[in-house]
Amino acid sequence: RSKEKAPSGPANALEAMVVYFRDDVVRANIGHGADVFTPFILTIFFFVLGMNLIGLTPLGITPTANISVTAALAVISFAVIEMAGFKALGPAGYARTIFFLPPGLPGVMKLPMLAILSVVEAMGKVAKPFALAIRLMANMTAGHTLILLLMGAIFVLQSYLVGIGAVAAASALMILELLVACLQAYIFALLTSVFIGLIRHAH
Repeated sequence: RSKEKAPSGPANALEAMVVYFRDDVVRANIGHGADVFTPFILTIFFFVLGMNLIGLTPLGITPTANISVTAALAVISFAVIEMAGFKALGPAGYARTIFFLPPGLPGVMKLPMLAILSVVEAMGKVAKPFALAIRLMANMTAGHTLILLLMGAIFVLQSYLVGIGAVAAASALMILELLVACLQAYIFALLTSVFIGLIRHAH
């Protein structure tokens, strides 16, 4: 029986990344039964990373700088988060994540507090994916806008010195944009894992 050969090169790097996400992102934030969500979290990460990197290519347009793309990703994450919570907590437990009453309230305060806190909890559920969408879109738009402004200064001022300075600054910003592209994909995947873990272990 031949022994299975360990991967090397790019396959080894990819395996290390997958294992890191499984152990330090998914399992660390979701807990028991987390491995079920690993394919989804990895898909989110690599999709967002790929879309971010497309915008760094010549004549490339960044899909994640469009709010409709990030909103669609946020809606998908929202659906997975809520379904994970419903499955883990059951109908009654999931309802308590919306209709929440702090213990020890006097009887006369229960109804008004339930009305207020239910709205707050429902808004909190919507605010999480909304923040994911806006954060990703804003970060990817900001860097590209700054680079465009630097390039525009060359044509407005029509100076060789300005041109040299603008190209140097834009080149440095492109390196920073590469870091931001990776970081934003990681943050999107990480926060999705955190939100899944929070709702599955809601008290």
